[in-house]
Amino acid sequence: MARSDKVQIENPDWCKKCGICVSVCPTDALKLGDKGIEIYNLDSCISCEQCSLICPDFVLKVVVNYD
Repeated sequence: MARSDKVQIENPDWCKKCGICVSVCPTDALKLGDKGIEIYNLDSCISCEQCSLICPDFVLKVVVNYD
């Protein structure tokens, strides 16, 4: 089994569309949509956790997935 940590939208209703998470993502895995944050390219996520650490509303979380 391979392990891959990827970003997940944990609390989508809490997103106030500030865009801070998008600005710190080094791989452009996230984008800001009409309803809030969206995962644009999950495969490009490198699990750096910058988005989840900087989000003031705890919308994002990096989780461990076992494939």
